[in-house]
Amino acid sequence: MRRKIVAGNWKMNKTPSEAVALVNELKPLVESKDVDVVFCVPDIDIIPVVEAVKGTKIKIGAENMYFEENGAYTGEVSPNMLVDAGVTYVIVGHSERREHFAETNETVNKKVLKAFEHNLIPIICCGETLIQREQGVTIDFVRTQIKSAFARVPASNAKKAIIAYEPIWAIGTGKVATPEQAQEVCQEIRSCIRELYDDETADMIRIQYGGSVNADSAPFLFSQPDIDGGLVGGASLKTDFGRIVNYDRQLAYRI
Repeated sequence: MRRKIVAGNWKMNKTPSEAVALVNELKPLVESKDVDVVFCVPDIDIIPVVEAVKGTKIKIGAENMYFEENGAYTGEVSPNMLVDAGVTYVIVGHSERREHFAETNETVNKKVLKAFEHNLIPIICCGETLIQREQGVTIDFVRTQIKSAFARVPASNAKKAIIAYEPIWAIGTGKVATPEQAQEVCQEIRSCIRELYDDETADMIRIQYGGSVNADSAPFLFSQPDIDGGLVGGASLKTDFGRIVNYDRQLAYRI
């Protein structure tokens, strides 16, 4: 049985001192025996946040990474820098990176390959726009993103990857895909991995849903058979993140 994973994507929020204060507030709220918890924080916050979570099971992720080891790439952060700082996960190919910073399927693939070289676990984002959904091309579009992201990635690494399905029309809009809509796409993503690799890889890989996830929607989304947790944006900056991590308690209460 796949273990759930809930990751908070802080985006461009929180100074180092604010980040530490938030972590200290969240630590007792996100304790779980059954869910892996990751804080993906701005680069400048990584080192103090890594220090702040010592002694807990919380892992730290970066929000982006370049695909070169070093060099004249002003403003970029290399995978070895992240590893040395204590990072375990890295978000790759978020729709905001694609939209605002011209990331492509090809650069996403380069980052995925480089992350695995350094034993970083990539959280690989995919998802369609509202226009694409209305045109009925969601599945084809997402499958293309997945196939491109996993190009030349061996099954031994693919099994460890995290895929985050984030419909762009639901990110930061307050709109959330219904559990059925999210499950449909996540099921197709798993089928795509099965076609690229094998049953074992498809059954092991964890697929998150992201896009305005909150404490009320999480129990219904995460209970879907092909949804293994969430990549959470705005709600990860609030104490409600603890309720999202402990979604199963809410679900049991409602039942």
